[in-house]
Amino acid sequence: MTGWVAHRRRERARDARGQGVVEFALAVPVFLLLLVGMLEFGFAFDATLNLEYASREGARTGASLANGTTRIPCDTTDGVDANIIAAVERVMISQGSPLAVDRVQEIRIFKATSTGAETAGKVNVWTYSASAGPTVDGTKLHFVQGTVNWSACGRDNGSTPDSVGIGVKYRYDMRTPLSGILRFFGGPGATQLQISDKTVMALNP
Repeated sequence: MTGWVAHRRRERARDARGQGVVEFALAVPVFLLLLVGMLEFGFAFDATLNLEYASREGARTGASLANGTTRIPCDTTDGVDANIIAAVERVMISQGSPLAVDRVQEIRIFKATSTGAETAGKVNVWTYSASAGPTVDGTKLHFVQGTVNWSACGRDNGSTPDSVGIGVKYRYDMRTPLSGILRFFGGPGATQLQISDKTVMALNP
């Protein structure tokens, strides 16, 4: 009888170990998904914060320059709008920034309405170019102007000043295997996300 009891105890111990292995095997993929998801979210959040900083610097530059200054005229290739783009780019290429200028889909300089939206027909669009951009303060920009629908020379910074808006669209490339894990679980498995930010500021008098 004693031998039978010992045998049953050994069987129960083996069963418990087997159950533990199965539970561990089921839990690992979920834990891995959560871990990688948190890492990817952190990377994406960091990129979003830097993009917000870049658009804010562009808007601050646009607000301070208004329709041009004696040093930075409104109607030259290295004028107001080029300096706005230079401010955005300086943030993107600064030390510690996770952003890459070649992933910028477009930068929009626009006349903003009272709600912060774009005014129809008052948008200048800049797109990435490896080497064709204008030179600002001795540095060649990586962006070229595609459309000119809101001349910097016509921006009003009087008693009822215009508001300038800077919008940036950016392609974020995932840095972890999250897309592969999602695809394993039947998800879309996308490896890229589009993130964007815009900042609006009234022109300084």
